[in-house]
Amino acid sequence: MPKPVAIIGQVILYGAFAAFIGYFATSPKYRQIADDVALIKLSISHLGDRECRKRTPEELAKMPPNMRAPMDCPRERSDIRLEMDLDGQPVLRTVMHPTGLYKDGVSTIYRRFEVKAGSHQIAVRMNDNLVKPGFNFVKEEEINLRPGQVMVIDFNPDKGGLFFQ
Repeated sequence: MPKPVAIIGQVILYGAFAAFIGYFATSPKYRQIADDVALIKLSISHLGDRECRKRTPEELAKMPPNMRAPMDCPRERSDIRLEMDLDGQPVLRTVMHPTGLYKDGVSTIYRRFEVKAGSHQIAVRMNDNLVKPGFNFVKEEEINLRPGQVMVIDFNPDKGGLFFQ
């Protein structure tokens, strides 16, 4: 049978341990970002376009009949050029390279930007075929971010390309 002193000692130690855990479970307060800051997350995964060319009639005539595809499309995907401006200032200029042994995989980027809450002008431009000049996907918008808000910039060709949510 345990002695009453041992039982009281255990209760005191368990109580102190529970108080210790309880305090550090609620204090100090952890904040991922400051109170007056919002977060912009740029997260894009996209297959670059293929750099296809049309075969000439002479090339097609030299090929066996079952191989006469009018377009010659290599396996490799194009690099993707991406630019982002915030309030008229460039914050990102990059070229994303395709993954994979044969450079035929997806190009991916993830960046986060902490900005002051409030109104901002944002512009994102993307070109998924570097043979063609300019940008084939452009999204510019005036956004209003609340403190602590997280806005995501993503790409979905089924939704028209670049979008903010």
